[in-house]
Amino acid sequence: MRFLKQALAALTIGLVAFGASATPTNPQPGVDYRLLDKQQPTDSGKKVEVSEFFWYSCPHCNAFEPDLEAWVKKQGDNIVFKRVPVAFRDSMIPQQKLYYALEAMGKVDELHKKIFNAIHVQHQRLDTDGAIADFVAKNGVDRKKFLDVYNSFGVQSKAKRAAQLQQDYQVDGVPLVAIDGRFLTSPSVVGATMGNRPEAVLFEATLQVMDALVAKVAKEKGGTAAAPAPHPAVAKKNK
Repeated sequence: MRFLKQALAALTIGLVAFGASATPTNPQPGVDYRLLDKQQPTDSGKKVEVSEFFWYSCPHCNAFEPDLEAWVKKQGDNIVFKRVPVAFRDSMIPQQKLYYALEAMGKVDELHKKIFNAIHVQHQRLDTDGAIADFVAKNGVDRKKFLDVYNSFGVQSKAKRAAQLQQDYQVDGVPLVAIDGRFLTSPSVVGATMGNRPEAVLFEATLQVMDALVAKVAKEKGGTAAAPAPHPAVAKKNK
């Protein structure tokens, strides 16, 4: 599948860097991130909007989640963070609805990590309505209330909106992070120029690119977000 192959390629194929000045802390368009052909509207006001496109069954999304969560916490009030569950095929829609149902019920913080763990550690198949309903019920959520929300017009509308966002943001792989409705980066994007690096290094580099882009947008908006010092593994590479 393309979205998995793209991410795996970043770990196995080394490519020549496009420019010597491009680093995760000094990201360059077309190298460390992509520019959308058409900037998308955001509703974050003076804050920087950051959106992650993800899929619960994606192993790379699962591996990236702890680092991303820590990064979001570190940003504090500098950003407005959103998640967008993707569906590259109809069989992925149940997990889209799962996320939006939990969001509507205020249960994302409680169950988001548990879903990743159930799929990638416990090897549960949470990809059908029945399996999903069983899972949330076992984790303390009223089954009937959940299914009412899961099958509601509101959740279905959000899933359709996610499909439109997926198209508007030209999402061709996950995890993918969008910043300010115009910049796109990911471990596979930065990995294309970093070459055959450990996944943890690619994650750290991606977060550094995100830091730099958030700081750039915050400055444009009149904010003061600043990028932290580079990760030792990335800094060593760039010497």
